[in-house]
Amino acid sequence: MPMYVYAEVLPDGSLGEKFEVMQSIHAEPLTVHPESGKPVRRVVTGFMIPKGFGKHDKKEQLSDKNLEKLGFTKYVKGKGGYEKAAGGGPDLLKKEHYSSGE
Repeated sequence: MPMYVYAEVLPDGSLGEKFEVMQSIHAEPLTVHPESGKPVRRVVTGFMIPKGFGKHDKKEQLSDKNLEKLGFTKYVKGKGGYEKAAGGGPDLLKKEHYSSGE
């Protein structure tokens, strides 16, 4: 789940105290502070670069073993659909599961 940064909206429209909230990417943005009830808005920030990123070559970072260790699932295209190469989830994603109906 992503971590979002919010800031209080002061009476003059400027931003006040900032705070972080972990919430689903599908959740509506907060409009009031969960504790104080004061108006807030989500603040646009940069993304977090994982610790150790860039220390290894790209091939190692994207290896099946590393992706699985980081909690990702990797699928590769096969004849019957997409076959799991690493991680959790179903062993096979058949075409009817991801097709847009074309």
